[in-house]
Amino acid sequence: MRSPQPFLAEHFCAACGTPFLNSHPLDEEGRCALCRTGARGFDAAYCYGVYDGALRKLIHLFKYSRMRALDQPLGAYLALALPRGKQFDAVVPVPLHWRRKWSRGFNQSELLARAIARRCSVPVLRALRRGRATAFQAGLTNAARRENVAQAFEARRRCPVAGKRILLVDDVMTTGATAAACARALRRAGAESISLLALARVDRRWTPVPHSATPRGSRP
Repeated sequence: MRSPQPFLAEHFCAACGTPFLNSHPLDEEGRCALCRTGARGFDAAYCYGVYDGALRKLIHLFKYSRMRALDQPLGAYLALALPRGKQFDAVVPVPLHWRRKWSRGFNQSELLARAIARRCSVPVLRALRRGRATAFQAGLTNAARRENVAQAFEARRRCPVAGKRILLVDDVMTTGATAAACARALRRAGAESISLLALARVDRRWTPVPHSATPRGSRP
């Protein structure tokens, strides 16, 4: 298996890191429309690589084959995505609903959060809880994803985040809907800033088409 490669794009949002085919969706400060309007909820987003190939295989082994020992090598990739000099007061993992965590045996985002927190020398705060079970996000439209996780998260009172610079950790970022819902809950609890750190992100610049309809030489 080839080693996972870092994410590269010629045009991307300076805040959330979303890649684009050209610079037209970006303003003079390099921000996309969602970041300009504050719809993202978080202040910045950092991701290591594309959710594809070797990285996707490793994440699947980690999550679905219960290979918990991968938290350290994956945590090392995660650390590479974090810009030098960034300071945070706490790391907060994106929570799973208790039923899903019981079924899987662990929360993969929490294991990654602990790995990055050790490198940053800051505490891990389980500051969020998923108050209701949600459908799997895979296969949903952008609007359906936002609706699916709306009001799904709430801040725990016993883990105060008021005035803190929070690093929110997840394994995969697709549209950012889950992270945005988490960020809004943290913001309501008084967090000073929220940055998202994800191991991989889905590259949505390309629209998949059926294999039989794929023109020769084009990207599927």
